[in-house]
Amino acid sequence: MVAKDGYITMLHGAGGTVMHDLVKNYVVKHFVGAAPNIAEISLEAMDDAAVVDDIVFKSDSHAVKPIFFPGGDIGRLAVSGTVNDVSVLGAEPFALACGFVLEEGLLFSDFERILLSMRQACEEAGVNIVTGDTKVVEKGVLGGCVMNVSGIGRRTPALEHNIAVVKRYRSDFSARWILDSNLRAGDKIILSGTIGDHGVAVLSAQEGLKFGSEIKSDVKPLNRVIQRLLGSVGGVVAMKDATRGGLADALHEFAEKSKVGILIREDKVPIRNDVRAACEMLGLDPLEIGNEGKIIVGVVREKAQEVQNFLNSTVEGKDAQIIGEATSDFVGVAMQTAVGGKRIIARPVGDPVPRIC
Repeated sequence: MVAKDGYITMLHGAGGTVMHDLVKNYVVKHFVGAAPNIAEISLEAMDDAAVVDDIVFKSDSHAVKPIFFPGGDIGRLAVSGTVNDVSVLGAEPFALACGFVLEEGLLFSDFERILLSMRQACEEAGVNIVTGDTKVVEKGVLGGCVMNVSGIGRRTPALEHNIAVVKRYRSDFSARWILDSNLRAGDKIILSGTIGDHGVAVLSAQEGLKFGSEIKSDVKPLNRVIQRLLGSVGGVVAMKDATRGGLADALHEFAEKSKVGILIREDKVPIRNDVRAACEMLGLDPLEIGNEGKIIVGVVREKAQEVQNFLNSTVEGKDAQIIGEATSDFVGVAMQTAVGGKRIIARPVGDPVPRIC
């Protein structure tokens, strides 16, 4: 529970248990039941987006610091984050709204750089920004700017194909969307690529750190590769982009909502050597560090290898691995270590890197 006499801290926006408690014990409590529920997938489900009248709807705010970092910037991050949250439910995003809060003193050249980056991300995703808002606040309070991007997406033939494939192997499957609660024992867990890149890139920009090589953020829109996966292979039951709180937090969301355990293999989790070295030097766990261009896919066992092969054939998923599976043997998340034992993967309190997105 969030203490009644407490106050907001940076942890309340960092993913993990503290942020989830804030959302559940304050936001959800006050908004659920305030009016007749018109949503098929609503706020109470705490999935990556909501569904209303077969339209997937998502709002995402971004306060990354600094606003430019190796491999990206706040504009590319805001577009990609919203597009990916719509996409992991199985929908195709097609329209965005953007709200800017600009800090007095922001250079016009920096603002235009952000806008050009947003346009490039929109072109990659095939979406348009169709409306928005702009505000300006006093100098020294934001670190340049913050923004909100909201997006809508719709059902596609690729999603319908995916659901039909799932039903071949799971006759009782009734979900119309790809949800955190869809996993069952025996389903395989696939990670689309290396973890920790974004968080370490942002941290290096925040602190002026060098790790022997330039570690760049993985930030990118993933909607097109997701739609191709659903339409050409199928069998996907659950999917998340592992942002704040990283792989560990996302797996716990799967386990909690699906009421299964998840066992992953340490030797199958792809991590770049320089990211691993940076985490060891700083005392960070790469499993808890946020990413902005990776998805975790829950898939029926029979299609797992085909899904991995498809991802490996793409630029976005070239390092994809089957990292584990859902199980009924225990609850929570555990790891089979490289030396042969097992260890519990606790849900992180929050992402160890502040203002990561």
